[in-house]
Parts: sequence; structure tokens; C-alpha cells
Amino acid sequence: MSLFAAFALMTALAALAVLWPLSRVRAARGAHDADLAVYRDQLAEIARDAKSGRLPKAEAEAARIEVARRMLAADSAQEAAAIEEPARVARQVTRRRRAAAVFALLFVPVFAAGLYGRLGSPRLPGAPLAERLTAAPDRSDVAILVRRVEEHLQKNPNDGAGYEILAPVYLRMGRPEDAARAYAEAIRILGSSAVRHSSRGEALVVASDGLVTADAARAFADALALDANEPRSAYFLGLAAEQDGRAEDAARIWSQLLARTPANAPYRPMVAAVLARVGGAAPAAPVAGAPGPGAADVAAAASMSTDERNVMVRGMVARLAERLSTEPNDIEGWLRLVRAYGVLGDKDKAAEALKTARATFKDNAEALGRLDAAEKELAVKTGAGEKG
Repeated sequence: MSLFAAFALMTALAALAVLWPLSRVRAARGAHDADLAVYRDQLAEIARDAKSGRLPKAEAEAARIEVARRMLAADSAQEAAAIEEPARVARQVTRRRRAAAVFALLFVPVFAAGLYGRLGSPRLPGAPLAERLTAAPDRSDVAILVRRVEEHLQKNPNDGAGYEILAPVYLRMGRPEDAARAYAEAIRILGSSAVRHSSRGEALVVASDGLVTADAARAFADALALDANEPRSAYFLGLAAEQDGRAEDAARIWSQLLARTPANAPYRPMVAAVLARVGGAAPAAPVAGAPGPGAADVAAAASMSTDERNVMVRGMVARLAERLSTEPNDIEGWLRLVRAYGVLGDKDKAAEALKTARATFKDNAEALGRLDAAEKELAVKTGAGEKG
């Protein structure tokens, strides 16, 4: 109730600020006073011109008479209007003041209360900060949870796990400087790791609005020194090279990163896009988990007859085709399937695989180029086989 009383008082003060100027009677200077001021200026100017000789005496006298006549006419008009004008003006001013008072004192508060009743939560109980800090944890209130962890770290400054938990939360809350400091504390207490250095570097990049600073670059270099395959650090070091104007270094770093990035990695399209931005060529992607002959298959094939080996190969090709029917966004798999059909002499199946792959990658110019190259290679091999 005290909060609503404060709001009511603030509303009353705002209305009073609007109505106070309207309640004061101000004597505005009318048109008559303005005309008299102009005529006086004209008389003074005529006197100056007559004294200096620029205006003959006869003309000066005639001008003074004309200005005096206009002044008398203005006085007469003012006297005629003075009888009815004050009452009419007073009535108009009174009506305007009443309308403004009704609007400010009634309409605005009623409208605000109705809007709050519809969109607000008038029955929601208060939640003072002190009570929220002492109440049971509410996982939806991230700010309170962060505050509690901060208080815990103030009492236990060597709790590295607390800093490591708090750092990514800071980053999601839009506090990258605090996140970088928390990661630095975690490294100091828990020791170095590629993920911690890389995460600290990313926080520093976010804090500098996307610029890879020298401190951030050192953090990424430290991460790669611990794990040469840490992808985030390689990406940002390539970005640092691009920002420094070293496009060739950026292309080399991103090309190496792309070469060891699995085809199904979620960040692979982003790396391919930045590599294309600096004019680099995308290398072939390693295919994780693609069906192919293992050591046992090779050993078994050595003891098989030709027909048995063909059956085994066709079974592997069939498994690859089946996988691509459910996971079509694997350009490497399609290229392997086309080549396999070419080796087996199934030109129709190879052509059908090329058609399906082109439909899948119709918006990917790089993939379409590789499919065209595979088709030409297939045509050359098929032609050579037919001639032999």
C-alpha cells in the first residue's frame, strides 16, 4: 500500500504541475499595445529624419498627423472592444482551465489505473531484495543466484570451481569483462586448460566489440599450446590475422581448421564462410562414422573370391546409400557413392546419385562444382573402360 500511496502522490504532483500555470491570471499584451508601440517608433523616426534634414518640414508634419490619426483610431477601437472582450475571454479561459483540470485529475489517473489493471499484476506480492537474498534459491532468478555466488566467492576467494561456474553466466548476462576476470581467477586457482584460456579469450573479444585484442590473442595462443586442435582458438586467431590485414595467414589458419573439422560439426559452415571471405579454398571434410572397410573387412576380403568381394563391396555401397537417404547433407558421402557406383560399373545409379546430390546442394556452389568434377571423372573412367 505504501508503494501505491507514493504513486498516487506522484500523480497528484504531476497534475498540480500542469494545473498551476493555468490557475494564474496573466495580463497578456494585446494587439492595441503592440500597435501603439509601432506608432511611437514611427513618430520617433519622423522626428529624427526632420531634424537631420532628410525629410522636409511639410512632409514631416503630414506624416506626424497621419500617425497621430492612426493612434486615435486604435484607441477608439480599443475602447469599443473593452466593454465585451474581458467577459468573453474570461469565459473561454475558464472553460479551458476546467477541461484541463478534469483531464489531468480524472482521465489520466483512471486511464493509468485501468491500463495497469489489465496489463500489470496488482495482486503480486512485493519482493524486497533483502528477502530474496535470504529466501530459498529460485532457479528462474538468475540475478539472485549470481549475487549469492558472488557473496560466496567474497568469503572463499580460492574457490576456482565457483569462478568457473560464474564466468559463462556473466557472458550470457552481457558482462564480458566480469566473465574474463572470472576465467582468469579459475586459471589461477585450478590451473591452465585449453578450454579455460579459449573461453577467457572469447570473453575479451566480446568485451572489445568483436576485436581480437593482444590479450585475447595470447589467451588463444595459450589454449592452442595445450591443445593444438582447439577449434575456437584457431578461429579467433584467424580472425585476428584478418583484422590485422594478413589475409593469407587467416586463410591458412582457417583452411587448416576446416580440414580437421568433421562434416557434421555445427560450426563448420561458419568457418567455411570466413575462409571464403578471405579467398581461401575449402579442403575436403573428414567424414566421421562413414561406413567403410575396416581392418577386419580387409583381412576377410583377402581370403574371398572375386564374386564374394563384389558382394561385400556392394553391401558397403548399399549401406552408404541408405545412410545418405537419411543424412543427405554429406557432400563427401555423395562423392564416395558416385565413385563407388563408377567402380562397380553402375552408370545409371551413379547418374541418379548425382541428380539427388545436386538437388540437395542446389544452393551450394562449391558442392555443385565438386559434383561436376566427379561427373567428369566418372565419364573419363567409363569411357576408358568401354574402349578397353
